[in-house]
Amino acid sequence: MGKMREAMQAEMQLRGFAPRTQKSYTHWMVHLVRQAGVPADRITEAQARAFVTALSGRGLSASTVNQAISAIRFFFQSVVRRPMTLEVPYQRAPQRVPETLTPEEVSRLFEAVRNQRDRTAMEIAYATGLRLGEVLHLKVADVDSGRMILRVDQGKGKKDRNVMLGPALLETLRAYWKRYRPKVLLFPGQDPKRPVNPTPLQKAFIQAKREARIQKQVSFHSLRHSFATQLLDSGVNVRTIQSLLGHRSLGTTQRYTHVAGDYLKVTRSPLDSLRKTKPR
Repeated sequence: MGKMREAMQAEMQLRGFAPRTQKSYTHWMVHLVRQAGVPADRITEAQARAFVTALSGRGLSASTVNQAISAIRFFFQSVVRRPMTLEVPYQRAPQRVPETLTPEEVSRLFEAVRNQRDRTAMEIAYATGLRLGEVLHLKVADVDSGRMILRVDQGKGKKDRNVMLGPALLETLRAYWKRYRPKVLLFPGQDPKRPVNPTPLQKAFIQAKREARIQKQVSFHSLRHSFATQLLDSGVNVRTIQSLLGHRSLGTTQRYTHVAGDYLKVTRSPLDSLRKTKPR
């Protein structure tokens, strides 16, 4: 793509796109140019539409295809500044109920974690609902024991937010700090200015899950799902949970109502009401 690639990257940086989004958008445009066989700014709408249609036929996930559509639309509307409607509808992603862990399973999982750093990161995710990336970017200064809050600096969507810091998590963090003495980042990598790579923590989760004999299809991110579900079970308002999770849309948070146990236990079936009023 040459200069067009540089222009696209500059425009994405100007708009504050996340590094992963920039990489993905560039990836799709490079593939489109290769398939079209012409310079990026000469690609026709028909060629772009054929490219997306072919992606849809390869069995790729809806989110992957939608990302390609967004990348192409962004390039032509914001970089080339040529109107392109790209009349291909966004794919409807299947709405799946998140897999969660029970408190008893979480306890078994934590007991199986061998490394104090890994267990501390997992406890933060479970205690606060933070994403793994947000956990790894926490700084020592983000722990406010006076107000009992954790500050999440520029979480997903470039938003700052605060989450609760309970006594149990504070105890864990103090024990972790006493052993590792982090200076800026709580979880520094080999380069102390950058956080540790997430892969070792994801692998540690899978290993602990195996040793705890948990059969569910769960990952590190399931700790966040479990946090939300258990707050709902305890009666916390869904708006509060939305704020704690940093969700832009309430609809995203409301999917946890499908896995929270109490709402199923306390909601009466119409059939039960019917049989109370009519003798059998």
